Amino acid sequence: MKKNLILTVLVLAAFAAGGYYLWTREPAAAAQAPGKGGPPRATPVVAVPATSGDIDLIVNGLGTATPLRTVTVKSRVDGELVRVLFQEGQIVHAGQLLAEIDARPFQVQLQQAQGQLARDRALLENAKLDLERYRTLFQQDSIAKQQVDTQGSLVRQYEGAVQVDQSQIENAKLQLAYSRISAPIAGRIGLRLVDPGNIVRAGDANGLVVITQLQPVAVVFTVPQDMLPAVLKRLQSGDQLPVEAWDRDQRTKLADGALASADNQVDPQTGTVKLKAQFANDDGGLFPNQFVNVRMKLDTLKDTVIVPSPAVQRGAQGMFVYVVRQDNSVMPRPVRLGPLDGQRQSIAGGVAPGELVVTDGTDRLRPGAQVEVAGARPEIKPAPRKPGAGKGKGKAGGSE
Repeated sequence: MKKNLILTVLVLAAFAAGGYYLWTREPAAAAQAPGKGGPPRATPVVAVPATSGDIDLIVNGLGTATPLRTVTVKSRVDGELVRVLFQEGQIVHAGQLLAEIDARPFQVQLQQAQGQLARDRALLENAKLDLERYRTLFQQDSIAKQQVDTQGSLVRQYEGAVQVDQSQIENAKLQLAYSRISAPIAGRIGLRLVDPGNIVRAGDANGLVVITQLQPVAVVFTVPQDMLPAVLKRLQSGDQLPVEAWDRDQRTKLADGALASADNQVDPQTGTVKLKAQFANDDGGLFPNQFVNVRMKLDTLKDTVIVPSPAVQRGAQGMFVYVVRQDNSVMPRPVRLGPLDGQRQSIAGGVAPGELVVTDGTDRLRPGAQVEVAGARPEIKPAPRKPGAGKGKGKAGGSE
């Protein structure tokens, strides 16, 4: 029994060793050409030549659309709201009539002030006539000087009363004008807060409606504090820094504008500074408190080396790209990166214009590996398919 057990263990070990040998030999054989001992099979990759051109230095940030002015329209007099002359969401211009308050009490006050003025003017005219008579009699030594002085004081008293009456008339006219509520700014009307028939007062906190200015509109966004010196330099030189507002997914551009100003302090918690850009917003693409992605063009680099951003890889020694050499082998090349503009990555050093860099298939590459470049060299580019041509994969070019 013991010998049979030992024999069985030896047989199983032999089978395991053979299977492991075949398993490890199969990938090596697969990497060989069909003939035994053939050269290694080239790895297919996509490579494009590095180009030379201009690239924009883009500063990205997160921002919020903010109206330049927001006004809560309130009544400046107390009374019954009799008419509302706007629609919710309507665009209004400055000075447009929005609502009316019952003006009859103010008209009565105006009439009272006008009547009081007429009465005091009549008294003033009579006092002036008496003063002239008293002066004549005083010159004839018919009355005492005290009577003349008393009459002169009465004239000045009536003159003061006339001035008070005139001010009361102006105040009544002002209250009458306040009964007609107009838009102080141009913008979009919000939701109505008071309905006709309600008594409104000058001390009401909520007001009648809120107007926000939408044309132009501002966008407040943040950038790292390291960008502040370059931004301030451009602002102080008077240059217009173009700013674009994009939607949340950064797929649709909402508006074009320009940088207006920068905040006067850096947020110590985030290390960022606020910038404000202004947009004409003629089409109403920006709405107050809307979240937007901001792209600001800070500068343009001339004649720099540009590669597709997928070509740049990160390794233990830093950033590098795979460069295809003349013998179709690849070698990693350390690079110094410049600004990134979308899918265009500028290279500050490490790659020369015209060198082929691998953009797809880098995960299967090793230093010195042989590659088969697809889509980079004219001789290996597939011919464009003509309408009606066959759809079979892997077929050679059409027959002559």
